[in-house]
Amino acid sequence: MNFEKKLQQIVALENIKLNEQLKPYTTFRVGGPATYFVEPESIQQVQGLISLCKEHQIDWFVIGNGSNLLVSDEGYDGMIISLQKHFSHVIHEDGQIRAEAGAMIAKVSNTAKKHSLTGLEFAAGIPGTVGGALVMNAGAYGGEIKDTLIEAVVLTEQGEVLTLEASQLELGYRKSCILDKKYIVLEALFGLQKGNEEKIKEDMKHYNEQRRLKQPLDKASAGSTFKRPEGHFAAKLIEDAGLKGYQIGDAAVSDKHAGFVVNLGNATSKDIINVCNYVADTVKEKFQVSLEMEVKKIGKF
Repeated sequence: MNFEKKLQQIVALENIKLNEQLKPYTTFRVGGPATYFVEPESIQQVQGLISLCKEHQIDWFVIGNGSNLLVSDEGYDGMIISLQKHFSHVIHEDGQIRAEAGAMIAKVSNTAKKHSLTGLEFAAGIPGTVGGALVMNAGAYGGEIKDTLIEAVVLTEQGEVLTLEASQLELGYRKSCILDKKYIVLEALFGLQKGNEEKIKEDMKHYNEQRRLKQPLDKASAGSTFKRPEGHFAAKLIEDAGLKGYQIGDAAVSDKHAGFVVNLGNATSKDIINVCNYVADTVKEKFQVSLEMEVKKIGKF
């Protein structure tokens, strides 16, 4: 039996797309086609997909909202497993919140607010999913995912479902061991403190206003493009290097916030990577500081 017939035995036909353009599935709005684009509905289906890919030596990559991804113009020669559609439940349980990997982290933050729980206000405007937030230990305004995460349910490359304590995920500044160990995040449990609902609302409103004022939310981007180098701020280094507005094709360093590389409309992945490389080279030359991209690249570059 061939690969595609086996695939249809695991996932319903309406949840399988062939040669699907990835551009609409990333916040950068770039990227070529994925050979297979699949939206599983259960953990068992995810297990089946991984097993099938391994059996046929096909690469796979799991995505949520695609908010921290740069997909090659050539696309992805393998299977994209998208969890956003069918893994998006968020449940409140006695001062804790359990959320599936495909749920937006902002939805988790809003659920916390509804139950007067404090600790996730910083996440109200983050455009990623729970899975992506754990992979990158997402953070903003002094808060990080690791501050409230109790445990995560992950799927190993061997198809085993594990419940891991937050400490086992090695969460650090914009990193974890999830990608290195090829874990797939399935759900997360957050432990929060009882707070004042009005204060929580005010803080979330304040953070969102700050985002609107300072960040180019009207342009397609992947958020902060570079990690913060130790002892420096990436945006300040880029601005001091005179690179605000620097442009190749339709990719540019934002005029509003130098830490963001944005798609002005019809940028290609190549345009974006060329801008990023030029920025990194210029900052290195002028300030002897190395900038590392925060955005994950998939496909051939």
